[in-house]
Amino acid sequence: MEEEGNNNKLKVRFNEEAKHWTDALPIGNGRLGGMVWGAVFSETINLNDDTLWTGGPGNYTNPNAPKALSEVRKLVDDGKYAKATTSAINLSGEGPNAYQILGDINLVFNHDASSYDKSTYQRELDLDNSMVKVSYSIGEVLFKREHFASYPDQVIVTKISGNKSGSLSFTASLDSKLPHRSYINGQNQVVMEKAEDGIQFSAILDLRISDGIGTISVSEDKKIEVQGCDWAIILLVASSSFEGPFNKPADSKKDPKSECFSTLKSLKSFSYEQLYTRHLHDYQNLFHSVSVKLSNGSKPTEKDLVATSERVKSFKMDEDPALVELLFQYGRYLLISCSRPGTQPANLQGIWNDKVYPPWNGAPHLNINLQMNYWPSLSCNLHECHEPLFDYITSLSVNGTKTAKVNYEANGWVAHQVSDIWAKTSPDAGDPVWALWPMGGAWVCTHLWEHYTYTLNKEFLEKKAYPLLEGCAMFLLDWLIEGKEGYLQTNPSTSPEHMFTAPDGKPASVSYSTTMDISIIKEVFSAIISAAEVLGKGENDLMKKVLKAQQRLPPTKIAKDGSIMEWAQDFEDPDVHHRHISHLFGLFPGHTITPGKTPELCKAAEHSLNKRGEEGPGWSTTWKAASWARLHNSEHAYEMMKHLFDLVDPEKESNYEGGLYSNLFTAHPPFQIDANFGFSAALAEMLIQSTINDIYLLPALPQDKWINGSVIGLKARGNVTVSISWNDGDLHQFSLWSDHKKGQSFTKTIHYKKLSVEATILTRKVYTFDKHLRPIKTSSLLDHSST
Repeated sequence: MEEEGNNNKLKVRFNEEAKHWTDALPIGNGRLGGMVWGAVFSETINLNDDTLWTGGPGNYTNPNAPKALSEVRKLVDDGKYAKATTSAINLSGEGPNAYQILGDINLVFNHDASSYDKSTYQRELDLDNSMVKVSYSIGEVLFKREHFASYPDQVIVTKISGNKSGSLSFTASLDSKLPHRSYINGQNQVVMEKAEDGIQFSAILDLRISDGIGTISVSEDKKIEVQGCDWAIILLVASSSFEGPFNKPADSKKDPKSECFSTLKSLKSFSYEQLYTRHLHDYQNLFHSVSVKLSNGSKPTEKDLVATSERVKSFKMDEDPALVELLFQYGRYLLISCSRPGTQPANLQGIWNDKVYPPWNGAPHLNINLQMNYWPSLSCNLHECHEPLFDYITSLSVNGTKTAKVNYEANGWVAHQVSDIWAKTSPDAGDPVWALWPMGGAWVCTHLWEHYTYTLNKEFLEKKAYPLLEGCAMFLLDWLIEGKEGYLQTNPSTSPEHMFTAPDGKPASVSYSTTMDISIIKEVFSAIISAAEVLGKGENDLMKKVLKAQQRLPPTKIAKDGSIMEWAQDFEDPDVHHRHISHLFGLFPGHTITPGKTPELCKAAEHSLNKRGEEGPGWSTTWKAASWARLHNSEHAYEMMKHLFDLVDPEKESNYEGGLYSNLFTAHPPFQIDANFGFSAALAEMLIQSTINDIYLLPALPQDKWINGSVIGLKARGNVTVSISWNDGDLHQFSLWSDHKKGQSFTKTIHYKKLSVEATILTRKVYTFDKHLRPIKTSSLLDHSST
């Protein structure tokens, strides 16, 4: 079942069973997740369902907020920033609900411990086929396990086998840290159900064994016992009673158990091979859309075959490009595995969690983390995986309309810094430095226009994106108020999670018109103006108001030390190495600071990045890498990527900032998945950048690190797919094509270093150019086999 070639290098490897959760290997189908530990004598697979959360729909309004808002605004206007910060606590709300766990599959094997040969043990996650494999020998018997999570069939599948007939014996059971009840159905199924209020769940473990060889029986302690079989197939299905963010769990009409049995019934006629084939076709259709080669040779070397954790340890010495390839594709693998059409958006840990109450509740944070989760969806050719975010934004807009009206007496909709499955839109509980941030909804709205610019899906723009942008813009117009020097301003305003020292020497976080606020508003206004133009809505009243307000937004300022000013005034920064680089939003992921149009601001942004330094959690590291890439600074972009290759000891993780666990999960620490996605996006940004009209080739290629290489399938804006190859650090050739509507043509300006050329391209044709940007070949997309 394994393909030859470069994809054989795409494996996360271990030569021992997991000792910690971050040694386990993740599988997922968007909704269901599993973490495979791979123990020889007692296997555990931790299970997650993306809809299992605490709580229920909330009231995300505060009728006392308008009065508190007036008081805070007055204090800000009077320059009493410390008092404004204290007073702004009256604008805070409640914290989010928490992501939960489902349970565990537990397998206990009847192996002879004295015959186990440790040197035979292998465990790996194969990114090419989305499968975890475990193998080891007990005496003369080679045992194998294969695990995958199927999206088309909504099931987690495990196959266990021994190469000697009748050699496999084990017990199987289900358990959970949540209150539950379980029972055996027939002889080959374990049924587990939640036994407390809230969202209900059911999970069923279904067991098949080799025909005519081996026996199945039921033990007194609700376990299935298997004796003397050749192989066993375990199917795990699960469902919850969650019916959407506006439906109370107690009112749910969904029956999780009957849904589980229905799913199993639909799988009854499929063999293991058929389930695997269906899974593989679905997964590879997404995963194979991009390949990247930064290293010489396509066959695995001895270095590729050692434990991945050892490779991470040695990276700062050998800087192995193949490990960079692996981490890039691992990010794409994780996105495919935790965000698919119809699922919940990827939360702070994707879908993988081992705690009843995970760090920061596992909740989507809208001041960087949720957005970073989706950075690679477009450039890395996984636009289908973007869909759950848009469904979520739709839910936020419903609750956010109420929050805007009651809390701020504003039209449109608003969302703040942290949310949950119930689409919470009110401010977070606690200190205004993080809780008071009404720009979360506006930031996620920038993804709507970005999605259109990459896909040119006009139906999406008209039916999904534009109405959401419209509501967002309406709120922003009402949130902006008359400010100083004739500008509109936001008040109160914070720069996420960062304090400043006020002129009176006191610490504060609340002021007006932070650079982050204004940068996001500029991005949203630009997006809705462009969207209205595409849809022929440019003359309506809302557009007139947006255009008028757009002219009155304050400019991005440069501080006296030459950096981008983070606040509206040049306040003293007590923490110049702060983890957030919010004031550089206009550089990345925004578009208001660019080398071509704003060189002075780029110089100031570079100074800001140097001031912040290299330290910080994983997501900060990858945000900085992408920002350096936007500045076309390959050396610093690469150094930030390199900084992530620090092996985190899970027993001493508080000693680390950023880094990678042995299974390549990224660390805050603790584990947060955002930096995995940020890494993939940053690498894509180093290899290709684009606007609707321009494509920049290899803008931040570290020529002395990735001397020879190629990439196939990255996306540029305008629904263009790009492949590039380079030799000796210099462009060799590249190809462009668009699978948009047949017979259309478009013109792009291609840039490489100081060369630029205009190219007119017909859809459904592949155009190949040499290193001088001269066209050398045209072929039909149907004939193009490299993708």
